[in-house]
Amino acid sequence: MIMQKHPTSYSKADSTADKPEYPMRINKYLALKGLATRRSADDLIRKKAVTVNGHIAVLGEKIKAEDAVEVRGGAKPANYVYYSFNKPAGMPVSADKKSGKDIIQSIPLKGVFHVGTLEKSAAGLVILTNDRRIIDRLENPKYAHPKKYLVTTRQPLRANFKEKMDAGITIAGGPTVFPRVEIVDPVTFTVSLAGNAYSLGNILALFQNEIATVLRTDVLNIRLGKLAPNSHKPISGEELAIFLKSLGL
Repeated sequence: MIMQKHPTSYSKADSTADKPEYPMRINKYLALKGLATRRSADDLIRKKAVTVNGHIAVLGEKIKAEDAVEVRGGAKPANYVYYSFNKPAGMPVSADKKSGKDIIQSIPLKGVFHVGTLEKSAAGLVILTNDRRIIDRLENPKYAHPKKYLVTTRQPLRANFKEKMDAGITIAGGPTVFPRVEIVDPVTFTVSLAGNAYSLGNILALFQNEIATVLRTDVLNIRLGKLAPNSHKPISGEELAIFLKSLGL
């Protein structure tokens, strides 16, 4: 049986705790992505250094999840750096007044930000970097980059769970998706999704089941491996080369 399950249960209340709510004001969006503080974001917008889907952004503009946002003319880091981080269950990706210490506050790294989100109650792989180029390429749903999760459930999986998933499922009238599923034991499976983990609860609801725990193990070719919780390691060499090539960089 695959190890590295985190001990904290996954709750429906937590499943949306860290999920960004769209449409979102552009200064909040830039702050969330680690590109600027809200105040400096407004300054960048006034200087016409921010574009949304190719047009110059305006103060107060609302951003949708699928929008392509770019910051132009910013100082380019002398060197791009990339890290894998194993987020423990219970740690928020981004800080707020109620969440407590977040990823960036928990590590001795400066000048990096997280890419993507992971529910507070979930654990596992988060990419840290100072490379703004990868934000849209890794997060925008149009690129459909796969992420892999190890999931445990509160009730045993149905005998036809994998068969139904392989055949494709539709959630809330959306497009049919084909998650890649492997059964580990009666209450554990791995799944590769092109989107994020937020849909996992909805998927299991179709089978009258619920999530107990979630561990993200892979983002593209980057694997969590044996990285300890609340630890980080550099992404480099061939692993980095394959990762950047997958993103078109």
